[in-house]
Amino acid sequence: MTVKTTKKTFDPYAILRARDLIKLLARSVPFEQAVRILQDDMACDIIKIGTLVRNRERFVKRRQRLIGPKGSTLKALELLTSCYVMVQGNTVSALGPFSGLKEVRKVVLDTMKNIHPIYNIKTLMIKRELSSDPELRTQSWERFLPKFRHKSLAKRKQPKKKVVKKEYTPFPPPQPESKIDQELATGEFFLRESEKRRKKMSEIKVKQAEALSKRQEERNKAFIPPKEKPVVKKDKKDTTESKIDIQAIKDKVKKAKNKKLGAPPTPQPRPSDEKKKKKNKG
Repeated sequence: MTVKTTKKTFDPYAILRARDLIKLLARSVPFEQAVRILQDDMACDIIKIGTLVRNRERFVKRRQRLIGPKGSTLKALELLTSCYVMVQGNTVSALGPFSGLKEVRKVVLDTMKNIHPIYNIKTLMIKRELSSDPELRTQSWERFLPKFRHKSLAKRKQPKKKVVKKEYTPFPPPQPESKIDQELATGEFFLRESEKRRKKMSEIKVKQAEALSKRQEERNKAFIPPKEKPVVKKDKKDTTESKIDIQAIKDKVKKAKNKKLGAPPTPQPRPSDEKKKKKNKG
């Protein structure tokens, strides 16, 4: 594709705009949208995202996150920034005013850095509402904008048994002692064969005696009686508590009989009447 001027060309900057037009067409931008770059208030920005993420699977996931389900995230970004955005391969082509292109670049780069585009879209929505208010237009908007914090993910679980690596030494480990060296160190090498046999037999007998004593202890465990719990004798209650008030029981029985038969209650003698009777008897 070549770009040339004609006799009708009056703007010298049109040659650069034609260069951008070729770039947009090469990035699969539709011709109807790409032609808008020839207008004075339009600009384009081609953001390279292929080298921002090393892992290919992670790159595809984040690119799809930028597009959103059925292109909803990309459509919201276009409405808020009034730019046309096209995601193709390893690049993102944007076409629109300069202020919108700045926001689009920020959203795209943050998405590739694992920051969800919905956060930036939310801030853009708040800014759009604040810009319509004439009183707040000259004030700072920091108090209205949301502040998103990064979640600190849990650390990877450490294994229970950690293998500690030994320090590297260029020298090999010392050679283990042979049986002859051990016998020379203890002095057994110079003993006669008969003495060696006696020593071995004595060691075997000591081991047999230890094993026999352990076996005998295990057998005797079955004949050891279990410990019995001591019998706790109950203390006898006081004689005063065991005594029953017979007179009180008789009075209760009389009252119960009178209530059942419907008899009038028996008049109880007053203490003054009892004193008078005692005086008359005296």
